[in-house]
Amino acid sequence: MTHTKPPSETPLPLAFDFQSRTRLIYGPGTIDRVGELALGLVSKKILLVTDKGIVAAGHAGQVRKNLEASGLQVVMFADARENPTTSSVETCVAVARAAGIDAIIGLGGGSAMDTAKGCNFLLTNGGRMQDYWGVGKARCPMLPFIAIPTTAGTGSECQSAALIIDERNHQKMACLDSKAAARIAILDPVLTLSQPPQIAAFTGMDAIAHAVETAVTTKRNELSVMFSREAFRLCATAFPQVMTEPTNLEARGNMLLGAALAGMAIENSMLGAAHAAANPLTAHYGVVHGKAVGLMLPAVVRFNARDAETRRSYSALGSVIQNGEVLQDNEDNFDFFFSRLKALTSISGVSGAKENCGIKAGDIPMMAEEAARQWTTGFNPRPVSKSDFIGLYEEAFAPG
Repeated sequence: MTHTKPPSETPLPLAFDFQSRTRLIYGPGTIDRVGELALGLVSKKILLVTDKGIVAAGHAGQVRKNLEASGLQVVMFADARENPTTSSVETCVAVARAAGIDAIIGLGGGSAMDTAKGCNFLLTNGGRMQDYWGVGKARCPMLPFIAIPTTAGTGSECQSAALIIDERNHQKMACLDSKAAARIAILDPVLTLSQPPQIAAFTGMDAIAHAVETAVTTKRNELSVMFSREAFRLCATAFPQVMTEPTNLEARGNMLLGAALAGMAIENSMLGAAHAAANPLTAHYGVVHGKAVGLMLPAVVRFNARDAETRRSYSALGSVIQNGEVLQDNEDNFDFFFSRLKALTSISGVSGAKENCGIKAGDIPMMAEEAARQWTTGFNPRPVSKSDFIGLYEEAFAPG
């Protein structure tokens, strides 16, 4: 006779298979360890990928000086551009190949780190970025990579994806491979003090959106949800402080940690419809990514919350910041969560900037069609069609 256990009243934890690929080093002043850490990777000649703003802020010079003091040669590529394209990556590869580098450091926001990862793909595996669109397309090992974020936003330092725009069709390609992940990420909150207020606002909104979206995707698991909730707790608390007290190092540190944890959540659960809807806004109207995501997030949350299970997951985020823990009965926390989310978008300036985007009503069907084809759409907790995206765009950009 076969005995079966009665079904548990508590649902089983969502399964996961997790392997941390990146050593995280956090703390004020940790940037000064970059030389010893690079030496530990048995490197001799480093490609430092950054942008002109980071050079002007003095961070690139500080890193270069530290590396050279450790006996390492440094070649700098300071032309990383926002939303890196296939051609900008190819330019970086040409510099790296001519120099004969054996390790890469990405210093800056997500764009600098994506450029560095894209360079690593092509330098070690050849071909074009289009060849790596998808998961696990690289066949050869990649060079050691150190990620050093100077913004608290993308969490790219904790992800194995390079996000590169195909210049032929404006499609943002997610090229994911475990070999592309950073060996080491240095999280030094002092570096984020140099962010201009608007950049801090929009990158912070991106980190918040990552925490919210990863908490509800169809690919989420027990571990990713833990990262999502802690990321939201840290960011929802620290973000207003950063906006009003930009020199508050504790708040800056919590935002940086929150962004990194949200990046780890993305690595394990992916993103959803808010990011899918944001990409056409960036491609066609040049709307900065964090701003675009922030504009779309409230409408997407309201759309997803029609599903009872998803509403409970959002409510859990509300209970985390309201009570410091997830309460078993958290149904009443959705309204609290949503009001806090709206307040955060208001603090960022995103919600007050929609009239300046120049969105044309006639373009919405085209953007909705593109959004429906985005990779992250498939991970949204509710199925999203072209007509749904039309409604989301119309809601997000409605007057008032």
